[in-house]
Amino acid sequence: MARIPIALELFSVRNQLAEDLTGTLKAVADMGYEGVEFAGPPKHTGEELREALDAAGIVCCGWHTPLSLMQDDTLQTTIELNKTIGNKDLIIPSLPQAKRESKQAWLETATFFNELAGKLAQHQMRTGYHNHHVEFTPMDGEIPWDTFFGNTDKDVIMQLDTGNAISGGGDCVAILERYPGRAQTVHLKPFKKPAEGEDRKAGFRTMIGEDDTDWTKIFELCESTGDTEWYIVEYESDLYPPLEAVDRCLKALKAMGK
Repeated sequence: MARIPIALELFSVRNQLAEDLTGTLKAVADMGYEGVEFAGPPKHTGEELREALDAAGIVCCGWHTPLSLMQDDTLQTTIELNKTIGNKDLIIPSLPQAKRESKQAWLETATFFNELAGKLAQHQMRTGYHNHHVEFTPMDGEIPWDTFFGNTDKDVIMQLDTGNAISGGGDCVAILERYPGRAQTVHLKPFKKPAEGEDRKAGFRTMIGEDDTDWTKIFELCESTGDTEWYIVEYESDLYPPLEAVDRCLKALKAMGK
């Protein structure tokens, strides 16, 4: 399989991005990142974003798009903006409690995603779902991750966030093995089991390569059966300043041969 390019989830450097769009994109590109994934409601027009991306010499490989911007009354505007910047993957990064409070709610959410995938396919675009930790707490005899991805079409991207999954008790290797061909984009987020008594979030204060993740096996699966098109680094803790942290993450991945 061809080498999988590495992008950055821009939530990692959100404050810097808000202050200097083009400068931050240029800094990320200069580190060696080949793509970026935006997050949240757009704060610029599609034309402004396209100009900034082109000036930095980097592409957009995804957008963490709020559920509210994927409804029938907002979807066309969302599609047009993403067409302008050349992005085809609209990933929903979280769900309100009502959409995930029971197994039935997850099943209904899966139906919504299937219908959304059909609408986006008409524009050569895709949708997907990005996990936090709650998807791996059993509910009605099944983990919500399986309820959801066991009932969504193969066109719905399984954007596995490694750190979030591990922090919730998920097994990333088993997930990738169970859902071949679904992991078109994967979030590489480090996580190290916190010391006894520490808050779960303390586990994110580590770097890729210094954590508990089985990167070797994860990469093997992504590069064989996962159909993975992008690795996307996400780092949101405070061990280092944001731009330094994401630079360190990329250098660690390069040292692993990625």
